[in-house]
Amino acid sequence: MSWFEDIDNWFKRIQKYFEELEREMEEEMDRMMRGVAPEEERSGRGRAKPRYYYYGFEISIGPDGKPRIKEFGNVRPKGERPIIEEDIEPLTDVIEEEDSVKVIMDMPGVDKDKISIRVSEDGKKLIISARDTDRRYYKEVDLPTEVDPSQSKATYRNGVLTVELKKKSTGKKGFEIKVE
Repeated sequence: MSWFEDIDNWFKRIQKYFEELEREMEEEMDRMMRGVAPEEERSGRGRAKPRYYYYGFEISIGPDGKPRIKEFGNVRPKGERPIIEEDIEPLTDVIEEEDSVKVIMDMPGVDKDKISIRVSEDGKKLIISARDTDRRYYKEVDLPTEVDPSQSKATYRNGVLTVELKKKSTGKKGFEIKVE
């Protein structure tokens, strides 16, 4: 299958998602007109449906010259119909530098004290979650190399979380990183 067919299939899938979102938005408007609070209606899994739909995509060209499409948000593909999750998967960039790895995430609408950042015990995965009254974010990032979490720092400004991780583990496991 050529990459043109891949992109064509991807756009067809996106069109189906947007049609489903439009249908769900019409249902939500109907509920609002009837005066039914979103918390009163439950999804099929017994949890309240999220009050927002967050979906996006990034298209870039990979080292092999082929386009790469990266989706993010809380809309997940599942067969013919998308699933709307409570947790948002934030847009994430991983930048490997000579002695460090930077992970940059778009996470607007949360207080920095609500952000939890951990490095897995093997030092090869970054786990980030945030819960505020209105939004929930969750992402596990596979790191390109093993990192030393004790030499790491994180900053959160204007809705953007930047985590800078030093390469090479010194034996410390499962370290938590404080957000500045």
